[in-house]
Amino acid sequence: MSLQVQVMDKMKEAMKAKDTVALQALRAVKSAFLLAKTEAGAQSDLTEEQEIKIIQKQVKQRKDSVAIFLQQGREDLATPELQEIAILEQFLPKALSEEEVAAVVIETITSLGASGMKDMGKVMGVVSKKLAGQADGKMIADLVKKHLL
Repeated sequence: MSLQVQVMDKMKEAMKAKDTVALQALRAVKSAFLLAKTEAGAQSDLTEEQEIKIIQKQVKQRKDSVAIFLQQGREDLATPELQEIAILEQFLPKALSEEEVAAVVIETITSLGASGMKDMGKVMGVVSKKLAGQADGKMIADLVKKHLL
């Protein structure tokens, strides 16, 4: 079952339960799916990888908002954003721990024979492709930098 269908099913459940926070998050994702479908040069159907990227982007936007709200002392605005993050994360694959990501990074560095920061782009590309949807890009970049130095 595609993520779009799952989102629609959850939206129906949220409407019946009158869960406004869930409904808002799910409507935002549905809107992002529709925008991605109607972009110039887009295919008629989104791949699962594209759907995951869209949801990850939505989660990242909310995390950024939470950071700003907490920095400004606005817990009242941060709370609904955190609830929306929890709702959206159920559609994403299980995130890997830092140790698991580090293992993949080290394995990739050795298999590519990378040495030094000049190879960071090459390593990042391979690791990002392997761990699509399972690890945050910032975490991957930090680990690659750490192990290439």
